[in-house]
Amino acid sequence: MAISRWIPAAAALLSVLLPAAPAADLARKAPDYTINLAGGKTLPLSQYKGHPVVLAFILTYCSHCQATVGVLSKLQNEYAPRGLEVLASAIEPDAQAALPNFVRNFSPPFPVGYNTGASALEFLQHPVAKIPMMPLLAFIDKQGDIRAQYEGDDPFFNEQVERNLRKEIEALLKDGPPVKKKTGSR
Repeated sequence: MAISRWIPAAAALLSVLLPAAPAADLARKAPDYTINLAGGKTLPLSQYKGHPVVLAFILTYCSHCQATVGVLSKLQNEYAPRGLEVLASAIEPDAQAALPNFVRNFSPPFPVGYNTGASALEFLQHPVAKIPMMPLLAFIDKQGDIRAQYEGDDPFFNEQVERNLRKEIEALLKDGPPVKKKTGSR
């Protein structure tokens, strides 16, 4: 019984001593971001303004990322006639060297490039003190606003991931102002 009385006090103390992970602001303008492509080419996110975009940050060796790329490949083919653009960026060290095999093995119908992990986390306003769980997804509307974002440990990636992706994509394909919500605090 005495221990149970200390639990609320300990929780209160920890909440004061440990900094809270700030939530990413949604909706917010997507920052300028450029994905590096093979052959020294670059792909600026700004070139997709006017199109709904799903931006996936992945690790080429991550099975969850590979599965997500598989579902996004299916959805890109299905929703492309309605204007959807899917982009992916590998963010592990030596991603540039890993990309050719990844693209050959998974044949995504959308551009896949590479960036640093730090630039991806900055783009997503990911809390510095929290280890990112992969993959990381950002849903960007036609006006260039990030409307939603998810990381690999979110229930979004449960067994209903395709349904969840469809729901977010359908929301992007509709006209209207960005949804105002916050994510990232857990």
